[in-house]
Amino acid sequence: MKTTKIWRLAFAMLVAFSLASCSSDDDNDKDIVNEINMSVSAVPGVMYDLFDSMGEHPIECMRVMTEDEPGQWQDLHFSDIKGFTYERGHEYELRVKRTILANPPQDASNRTYELVRILADKKVEDVAETVEKVVKSEADIEYEQQCPIEKYAIAKGGEYIVNADGKVTYADGTPTPEFDKHAQIYLENILDKNHPLWQAGARYQATYAYVLSPLTDEIRLVPGKHACFLFKNILTESEMAHVQQSMKQGETLHYALILANVYKRGIQKVEFTIKKK
Repeated sequence: MKTTKIWRLAFAMLVAFSLASCSSDDDNDKDIVNEINMSVSAVPGVMYDLFDSMGEHPIECMRVMTEDEPGQWQDLHFSDIKGFTYERGHEYELRVKRTILANPPQDASNRTYELVRILADKKVEDVAETVEKVVKSEADIEYEQQCPIEKYAIAKGGEYIVNADGKVTYADGTPTPEFDKHAQIYLENILDKNHPLWQAGARYQATYAYVLSPLTDEIRLVPGKHACFLFKNILTESEMAHVQQSMKQGETLHYALILANVYKRGIQKVEFTIKKK
């Protein structure tokens, strides 16, 4: 009889333990949702893509600090707080809903944020980088310290052919890299790996380009992505129309790009040609 009671007690304890374990597992599968206060700096930061292990493609971002992690600034994409639009030079106090995902995607953060309300919005007058200098000529472009530097080269010598349909290829006829079906100008990093600026961070990475066009005196600033620039951004619609419709076979145009960092300061000048097929 005593042995039976012991077995019954052991069985009951095992069941209780199993139920507790199941309950614990269920809790671990649930998202954790809280409302918290968050500070947003007036000065943007710089971050890198999850797969950019070499730190070659800086991204301008927000710098935030949450009330439960005081003193620890974190980097967030400008679009990471749903319902909130960041304005450079403004210091914010926000109330946000933070969700810590129990099963986050493999290529994304385990945290999401949604704006509840803006508690404070203060414009900071003396924040660096808030006012962009008007660039009307090449002489107006401010260069980063230690620049210009020969860090990049346009792939395959920077020679392109465009046909009457606007199709872009390299001079040897091979296709150019594409993004979303748009031709790209690809930059190769030619800086010697022993050079002190090889991994010097965002100040020496090509994030933007100032376009010097032979068809206009206007200088335009265009964004890049992963060491590439889209032809549709480099050549305006009217310029591409000129190439397709007005240029004669074999006629050539010479373009230049002033590569610029995330702060829109120059790094170096590169050139390329477009020939009508």
